[in-house]
Amino acid sequence: MFVVSLTYKVPDEIVDFHRPGHMAWLKEAFDAGTFLASGRRVPATGGVLLSKVDRATLDASLAKDPFYSNGVAEFEIIEFTATSVAEGYENLLDT
Repeated sequence: MFVVSLTYKVPDEIVDFHRPGHMAWLKEAFDAGTFLASGRRVPATGGVLLSKVDRATLDASLAKDPFYSNGVAEFEIIEFTATSVAEGYENLLDT
């Protein structure tokens, strides 16, 4: 499983300019099953994505994100193995 942490590298007005494209990309990625969850960081300095696809699929998807292709955000990808989860989230376990 992967946690992708985005940190904005540009002023807010540039982030806002690219946000519609980022949101359209994100919808397509969710529809394709690439991500399980996403959201803004608090405070709003970037975002976080949760994915359970393989690394090659994740990298290919991220390359299409306007925030990535336009240098809007820095992307940190953290891989981890989910070995314990709360009841109801068993689908997140790595088997």
